[in-house]
Amino acid sequence: MKKILLLSDTHSYIDDTILKYVKQADEVWHAGDIGNLKVTDSIKNLKPLKAVYGNIDDEKARREFPLDNRFMCEGVDVWITHIGGYPNKYSIRIREKIKENPPHLFISGHSHILKVIPDKKLNLLHMNPGAAGKHGFHKVRTMLRFTIDGRKIENLEVIEFKK
Repeated sequence: MKKILLLSDTHSYIDDTILKYVKQADEVWHAGDIGNLKVTDSIKNLKPLKAVYGNIDDEKARREFPLDNRFMCEGVDVWITHIGGYPNKYSIRIREKIKENPPHLFISGHSHILKVIPDKKLNLLHMNPGAAGKHGFHKVRTMLRFTIDGRKIENLEVIEFKK
């Protein structure tokens, strides 16, 4: 079993409250728009990190992190990308790939809107953790945490912070 902390759209912002949740996780996944790499360096100093770069990220982030990160966690096939869309409205770049070979868990960021949606057509779970940073139109900063035990994604929690 692994405890996962999922965040996105930090836009260079990290604080002790976010790091408190990082310390409680086994792994941290970042769905892009990292901003300053001090964010990911702070996380990596505490826990293993899987991340992707987002549309605001510079060349340093693009050299360190991929556009798409697909991997296995326990028995769950995970695909993380920053701009991925939602069930029935996947982005053009990934639409055919996700239909041909759907993961069990598809994660994107970008919208700053927290959503967890089952895609019944592709038999996958879509997650967007919203935005953990202070830059953007969102009123509440959010992250997600959950556990993966074999093929089960369980104990999903929304973490909310005032902006």
